Formats: sequence, structure tokens, C-alpha cells
Amino acid sequence: MKAPTTLLVYLSGSCLALAVATTQGQQQFHSNGPTEALAGFDNLTNGFVTQAQFDLARAAFEERESIAAGLGPMYNAQSCAECHQNPVTGATSQITELRAGHYDARSDAFTDHPGGSLIHSRATDASLMEQLMPGNETRSFRTSLNTLGDGYVEAIDDATLRAIAQDQPLGMQGDILLVPVLESNGRSRVGRFGWKDQQASLLSFAADAYLNEMGVTSPLAPTENTSNGRSIAAFDPAPDPEDSGEDLALFAQFMRASKAPPRDAVLAASHDAQDGEDVFDAIGCATCHVKSITTAPTGTSFAGGAFVVTAALGNRVIHPFGDFLMHDVGTGDGIVQNGGPESRNKVRTAPLWGLRTHNRFMHDGESLTVNAAILRHAGEAANVIRHYRDLPDIRKLQLLTFLASL
Repeated sequence: MKAPTTLLVYLSGSCLALAVATTQGQQQFHSNGPTEALAGFDNLTNGFVTQAQFDLARAAFEERESIAAGLGPMYNAQSCAECHQNPVTGATSQITELRAGHYDARSDAFTDHPGGSLIHSRATDASLMEQLMPGNETRSFRTSLNTLGDGYVEAIDDATLRAIAQDQPLGMQGDILLVPVLESNGRSRVGRFGWKDQQASLLSFAADAYLNEMGVTSPLAPTENTSNGRSIAAFDPAPDPEDSGEDLALFAQFMRASKAPPRDAVLAASHDAQDGEDVFDAIGCATCHVKSITTAPTGTSFAGGAFVVTAALGNRVIHPFGDFLMHDVGTGDGIVQNGGPESRNKVRTAPLWGLRTHNRFMHDGESLTVNAAILRHAGEAANVIRHYRDLPDIRKLQLLTFLASL
């Protein structure tokens, strides 16, 4: 069956570039000025591809992997949707992963746990099961992140994120991390995906997750993980790379075509929520939890042409309530990935869109109420939390009502 969207996959050595050419359903997105991004928990396309193509990509995102197809030997989940499924495919979940390593304060050096900081929770053979090893006192859980609306996030220009950081007060300016775009021969871009801003494109993000969460290798991530540093080759029946790049393309297509998390329209229209938004602004929450960001214009090319902003994603206003930058708010996990020693206790600001679908908060999921999550903030957020503590009870309730509408 001939599809109106053509996925062009180019293989060159271990690099894969993805171009998506959409031939239908774009004209309605052209306008003279920025327009609101589409939002909804409705399993409908945002127009990046047709609904039929979106449904096929979503099916790939939901598909459970098998050992014969490349699952494991080290893995955390059998499908993308296993970790991204509340209330619909692509959103967040209660699933967490474990990270660990060792920090030497004298040398200010962090060393990964043997086999890498990610401690896998599952294995295809009992003898491979990873354990937390002695001497790795830095350890933390990380919650699964929402991926809905991430096509809009990918379409944000680097300059926009830099401007957000520059506009933040001294002592609260978010860190910009340049990370390689895997499908672009290592060209760098401002990171925006993952708790440590470790990825800058959705294809790179998909390749990283496919390998580290499901154990499936691809042209962009061709090397299997180990079991606490031990080779797993004898337990891996599928030849590498286990995915040709086709699944990666579908995962990226699904995320690019997903709508952003919507607000609760009824609650958002209430006086308490509206007054609570004023409190949110007044005490400084919006400094890092940025309410509105506009994506790059249609036709903008990123990472040497690795991907181009389409009309469905370009010049769109999103409301992520996040800045996609790294901050130290006193809750960092101590893990270093791609940001150097200074990033050890920093994490990406958690976007608050879809907050009402969570019942575990912060990067580790260890705060069980929104109020508890707020009170955990310190470091760069110390003044904001001091203002929160000083609020009259009625103002705190209004703020919490506003947050409950997100």
C-alpha cells in the first residue's frame, strides 16, 4: 500500500539520517503568525502525518518485542508504551529505572557503575540479572518521561532556548548542553530530551531508549549493553543491528505526530485556578517552568538537514511549563552523563504539562503530593520556595488548584 508520507532512511556506516516528506494534510497549518499547538489525550495526529500513518506508528510504539526480534539480553521493558502509557500511549507512567555510580569528592570525579550507570531491571537469562554492586553509593530512581508533544519540543530553535536561559536571573540561569545528533554524523544541538538533556532529536532519543530500555540495537546504537560489565554475547541470538532503522523511524514519527498534553478546561477556567496562575507568576515559578514557547518557523532545518520543521510543527505556541534546561534545585541525582562534573546535581526542569495525570513527582517519583514536591525545591529555587512558604493558605490552595489544571 502506497503511503502519502515517505520515510527516507539513509544508511552510511553506523549513521542513519531520517527525512520525512509529508505530502498531505499540511495546507491548513499555514498562517501569518504563531498559532496554538494542538493538544489532547485523544490518540489523534497533530497533522505531521495522516491519522492512518499515526495509527501505524503508534502500533509500533506499543508493540511488545520478543527475544528473537532482539529483546535484551539486558532490558527494562518490552515496548515503548510499557513506560509511556498514562492516560494514553506516549504519556508518562509510574515506571522508574535505577541509576548508580561512585562519586569521589576529592577529585570531583563521577564513575559509572560497572556496565554503565543504568542498572537494568530485567534480563532474558537469570544468570545475567544485574545487581547494585558495592562502592556505588550514588544511586537514584528516575521516572519515565512524557513524550506527547515532543515533536513541538524538537522543533524549538536552539536560539530560543539560549534566550530563555539568558533572560533568567543570575543564580537561576539554566545550563545549555550541546549533545551530538546521532543521525547527523555527530553534529551538535542543544539537548532537550531526557532528565539530563542527553538527547537533542527524537530519532536519537528513540535509538537510545531502544537500546537501553529494550536492549534492541540499531544503526544509531549498534553496541549491546553488558551485564555489570560482563559480555552478554552468548545469550543474544539476534544478529546486530537488530533493528534496521525502520522501527526507530516509526517511533520518531509517532512522537513527532503526537498532540501536546491538554489542560483540564473546566478547572482551568475556574477563578481559583486563574488566581493560582497569578501566584505562580508572582512567586517566580514561571522563571524555570516557562509557560509558553514558540517553535521555529516552518521549513527551518536542524542538525545539517537531519530534520526539517514541517507546517504541522512550525510557528506553534506550546505551553510546557518548563524550559528544557538543566538546573540545580537541590534534588539532583548525583549522576553524570553528558554534562561534565558540574551537571552531577542538575536535572532538566520537569515540564508540568500533564501534571494532573501524575501521582508521583520529581525526577525520582519520591514526592507523593504536589505540595511535597514544591517543598523539596532548594538551591536555585530557594527564593521561590521561601515565597511559597510565606503565602497565606488561601493563596497556596489557589496555586495548587492551578497546578491541578495542568
